[in-house]
Order: sequence, then C-alpha cells, then structure tokens
Amino acid sequence: MELKELETLWSEMNQELNSQKKLTNELIMNMTQERYSNKFQKISTYETIGGAICILAGIFILTKFSLLDTWYLQVCGLFTVLLLFLLPVLTLNSLRRIQKINIVDKNFKETLVSFSKAKKQLLLLQRLGIYLSFVLMFTILPVASKIMKGRDLFVNSNLWYIYLPIMAVFLFFFARWGYGCYKNITNSAEDLLKELE
Repeated sequence: MELKELETLWSEMNQELNSQKKLTNELIMNMTQERYSNKFQKISTYETIGGAICILAGIFILTKFSLLDTWYLQVCGLFTVLLLFLLPVLTLNSLRRIQKINIVDKNFKETLVSFSKAKKQLLLLQRLGIYLSFVLMFTILPVASKIMKGRDLFVNSNLWYIYLPIMAVFLFFFARWGYGCYKNITNSAEDLLKELE
C-alpha cells in the first residue's frame, strides 16, 4: 500500500512539474513576443509621424496643383505627390508585418522563415526609399518654389546650385543613419529570436 501511495504521489508531482514547465515555457514565449514587438515600436512611431507629415505635404501640393502651370512642373508635382503618399504607406505596412510576426503560435523554423522574409522586404524597401528620396529631392524643389514663391526653377535656376549640394549631403548622411537604425533593430530582433532556439 505504501508503494502504491508513493507511485501515486510521484505521478501527481510529475504531472505538476510538467504543468509548471509548460506554464514557464508559455510565459517565456509571451515575454519574448512582447520584447520582439517592442523592438519595432519606437521606429514605428517615428515612421507614423513622418508618414503623416508626408501625406499632409502631398495633400497641400494637391490643393495648390493648379499653380503648376507647365507640363514639366505638373509631372514633377504628380511624381512628388505619388511618392509622398506611396512610400509612407508601404513602409508602415512592411513595419507592421514584421512587428506582428507571431512567435507563440509558430515553431522556431516557421518564425525564422517569416522573419527573414519580412526583414528582407523591409530593408529592400528602405534602400528603394533612399534612392527615391534622391529623385524626390529633384522634383520637390521646383514644385515648392512654384507653389510658395511663384518662381519656375527650370527658367530661373540660380537656386539649383545652392540647394542640391546641401540637400544631397544632408540626405546622404540622414539616409545612412536611418538605414543603419533599421539594420540594428532587425539584427537585434533576429538575435532575440535566435535565443529561443
């Protein structure tokens, strides 16, 4: 009888230990999910603010579009508005996709595959955004000059020589810094995921 009671007690303790182990694993996974999502929270906030500014600038240009009275200013205006609307939406969707990867419900391999795809897409979009920003630099200046001061920079091009070098240098360093931030955050998130293995 004592042996029977001891087996029963041992079995109950084993079940309780397994239950605690499962609960601990779930708790670790939930905490990791929260830490993973928080890695992208700060950059998502900045991108949301930047996206709102871009969309407001695009709306402003659209409301003043009638001031762009030549075909080349209209082409510059359309391209500028398109980029100001499209880039923030694509970037925020890509960030949301990588931030919402569900670690808890997937196994390790599925999680890493999903993360790798989302990371590759996010960084590719950032590189594309850098190149398009340099193009935007050339299109937004004549649009802004015509809307704000009524001057056609294609006719009176004195400001091109001042504006372009300064903006190109600023944009180069800003783009390098921003892309570096994205790489650091995605690498940090990847390291966090690899800790789960």
